[in-house]
Order: sequence, then C-alpha cells, then structure tokens
Amino acid sequence: MQINMSQRSQLVTPFLAMEVMERAKEMDAAGREIIYLCLGEPDFTTPPAILAATGQALAEGATSYTHSQGLIELRQEICRHYRDYYGVKIVPEQVIVSSGTSPLMMLLFSALLEDGDELILPDPGYACYPGFVKFAGGRPISVRTDAADGFQPRFESVEPLLTEKTRGLLINSPSNPAGSILSGAEMQALAELPIPIISDEIYHGLTYEGEEHCILEFTEDAFVLGGFSKAYAMTGWRLGFLISPLACVRTLQILHQNFLICANHFVQRGGIAALQQCQEDVAEMRRVYDQRRKELVRRLRELGFGVHFEPKGAFYVLADARHIDSDSQRLSLDILEKAGVAVTPGIDFGEGAEGFLRFSYTRPFDEIVAAMERIESYLQQRGIRTKS
Repeated sequence: MQINMSQRSQLVTPFLAMEVMERAKEMDAAGREIIYLCLGEPDFTTPPAILAATGQALAEGATSYTHSQGLIELRQEICRHYRDYYGVKIVPEQVIVSSGTSPLMMLLFSALLEDGDELILPDPGYACYPGFVKFAGGRPISVRTDAADGFQPRFESVEPLLTEKTRGLLINSPSNPAGSILSGAEMQALAELPIPIISDEIYHGLTYEGEEHCILEFTEDAFVLGGFSKAYAMTGWRLGFLISPLACVRTLQILHQNFLICANHFVQRGGIAALQQCQEDVAEMRRVYDQRRKELVRRLRELGFGVHFEPKGAFYVLADARHIDSDSQRLSLDILEKAGVAVTPGIDFGEGAEGFLRFSYTRPFDEIVAAMERIESYLQQRGIRTKS
C-alpha cells in the first residue's frame, strides 16, 4: 500500500539546526567528542524556585486541565510583568498560555491567513517562520535586511512590500539568528505601518546592551509571543504565551480549546514562580552569557570571521564566513566532521544569511574557548590565514 503525504506537509523544509545537531549526536555516539554551538538551548538548570513550585504543585495534584487560556494567576503575573517592565497595561483576558510559542504561532497564523494571504518576515530570520506561514496556507514575503542594521527590518524596506493581501509583519527582537535589538524609535516607525505587528519576544530578559522594548508600547494592534524557555532555562517545560488584541482573543481561544486544550497545569505553576521569584537567577544567567558573548565575538574576529555588528541580545553570533565557503551548509558540515564543532549554517535562516554561520554561546566558557581552538586548527589546515 502506498500512503501519500499531503502537498501542504511537503512545503515545510528541514530545520537545519536540528539536522546538524542530529548528525553531531551520531558522531558523539560513535565516540567523537563534539562541542555543540548549534542550538539555542540554555545550559543552565531551571532555577530552584521553579523546581520547588512545580514539585509542590504535583504533590497537591495539579495534574488536571486548566482554563483553556491558562491559570488566571499566571495570566495576572504576565500582566504585572508587562506593566512593571514596559509600562504596558494589558488584562488577563488578552493572554493565552500554551505549551510553548510554536503552537501559538501555528494558531495565530491559521487565524490570520486565508489561502494566498501574505505575511512579511525578516530575512534572515528564525528558520521555522516560513514553514508555519506556508502550512497555514499563507505566503511568506521576505524583507531583505542589512548586516549594518543587525539584520533588522526597517520601515522604508517593509512599506514597498505591502499589498492588499498583506496580513501582518513579524519582528523578532532580540533576534534569532543575529542577536540584534530594535530601538524604540525603530519599533515606533514599524508600528505606524497599516498592518498588525506580530512581535516574537521570546528572548526578552537576555539583553546585554541597550534597552528592551515591547511592541505594545507603540501600538495596541499587535500580537506578542513570549515565554519561559530562554530567559528561565525552561526549554523542555514547554511554556509560552500570546498577548492578543481583545477583539481577536475569542477566535484564538476556540482554536486553542480544540487543538491544544491547555498547557500543563503544574508547569503553569512553575511559570508563576518564575515571574515572582527568579529575576536574580535571570540576571546571573545574563551576566554569564555576556562574558561568553564578548569572548566569542573577540575570537571569531581574530579568526577572520566577519562579525559586522556585535550582538546585543539572545545568545547568538551570526558570523560572515563567505571568505571560506559561500555554501554555509557545506561549510557547517565540514567543520563538524573535521573539527568536531557543531554550528548552524546561515542558509537555515534565509537567503540573506547564506555564507554566514550562527554560533550559539549556550555552552560553558571553557567549551567556547576549546571550540575556537579547534576551528583555528581547522582553518590552518585549509590554509586560511587568521589574525591570531
């Protein structure tokens, strides 16, 4: 019997960061010592207060369904957080809590897009954005960005792309893969576009220079994606949220009821503890990441990579490697096989990052130092000069 997969499922391309990691794991299992700089996976353990809160929640039997939008206590804490940090007033009814931001993106794009509708995405940008849009029936429209701008979209580059089918612009600050941030003035300009803004703010809390801004400071006609995975080292807990204009919440809630029901009850209790008790933990993680960031940028430049701007947030450096190989996937796999260092090819993030490599500094400082030494040896073996 032949079982045919849907045409829509074939629109989603492989996630190359995962492909590199999976190949690295195979090599690891065969006895190679691999240094993993390919994924945005914090190496810190989840803060103790979160562990204690979820343990207590389990002991109290918090294993039942919750309200489809999430525990009211958690949604109230999210509202308080946005008021305290950004001066933004939102109400719990605007918040939908789910099992990470990925399912919320799927619901949001499905709610916004009819077949053939367009959503403007930054190029380069998070590798999975286009797949979400295509699977929801939409057309991803790439806005090419410049390294000098930190690969962030600008009003003057977005406006010409608007058509009668445009349903929104997605922004990501701090960004993946570039680690850049949008200033308040830049967000204000984008907020004046006559389309909704979808702001992926999953890396908020991990900014080292400059000031974080929420798009809701500049417009109410926006959707905000946020969560606990990155800043609170909770990737495997799967806890995220969506802040929506009130007029759109009911549609999104019904989709959530049908497709996801609710986030795990006891994990939501952990989210409450994160917001109430763990800001010092986040500050310490941020301090350590900042040390790693500075060292990685310094060494990459010594090795001849083009770091055209210093990342100011998240935990990534997008480095220009076109002087070594214009094919970033080929170069990434060659570095993995010959140097034992896993890095992500820039093409994963769009044509605008082809020839670049993304390095993640979510590994201990000594591993980053060792990874750079291995890559230096690799470059020397290829006869490529370095500055060190």
